Amino acid sequence: MVLVKMNRVLNASPLGKTSEYKAEYDPSLLFPIERQEKRRELGIDQGQLPFFGRDLWYGYELSWLTLQGKPVVRIAQFELPCDSPCLIESKSFKLYLNSFNQSRFASAELVAEQLTADLSVVAKAPVKVDLFTIDEFAARSFDVAPGVSIDGLDVEVDCFQYDPSLLAKDRPNVNVVSETLHTHLLKSNCPVTGQPDWGTLVVSYRGEPIDQTALLKYICSFRDHQEFHEQCVERVFVDLQKYYRLEELTVYAQYLRRGGLDINPLRSSAKVASAPLRFIRQ
Repeated sequence: MVLVKMNRVLNASPLGKTSEYKAEYDPSLLFPIERQEKRRELGIDQGQLPFFGRDLWYGYELSWLTLQGKPVVRIAQFELPCDSPCLIESKSFKLYLNSFNQSRFASAELVAEQLTADLSVVAKAPVKVDLFTIDEFAARSFDVAPGVSIDGLDVEVDCFQYDPSLLAKDRPNVNVVSETLHTHLLKSNCPVTGQPDWGTLVVSYRGEPIDQTALLKYICSFRDHQEFHEQCVERVFVDLQKYYRLEELTVYAQYLRRGGLDINPLRSSAKVASAPLRFIRQ
């Protein structure tokens, strides 16, 4: 039933359809998708989330005109709280941002205010917006994925369809460790178009040691899996909590940009959790 309803919603979105690009400001282009449907599938209660976090977006194709008609370009950072009732479908987001192209604004501050207002209405929660000049953004440089990479493990992978049972371990481990693991091998697919989404996944935790080989095989099982970025990260968080006794857990993914946007969801058992802003592939 959840899948049928989700398919109905996605069919109504601009995903997978030929779309006319509007060059005049049009907030009606934004398309919300309720989070609760996929969360219900994972056993997550929207009213009592098992995690804190945010979805951090970067928009690299934002431009508008001054009142004199001179083009302005900025790179935008958007932060949506993970407890917002809705996420924003990425193609609609791209179309919306492009609708600023031939629109005139008196200042960058007014553009940021308009973005904040429109996105907050669609997400049904406060969205934080920051705009950067090219020089300001360049000064931020890139971050290195923290912790230990598991990509060099010599493993045989034969499952490319999502399979949480790959996380299963032979026996309980009573040891408690604190560590951070990462992999650049995350790949999933858009649930409508089937286009690939590439990313780096980071898992930071305290508790029973996570079997690194099992984790890598599990992440590889997302390779043909079709789901939005935010939903994949929540799925990893829930599965790790199910298969391991973890006192603390933070999971986040830094996805590569597509259509001028990249999405970086973070979910954590801690109310305040930090993550790098950008990796080299972004």
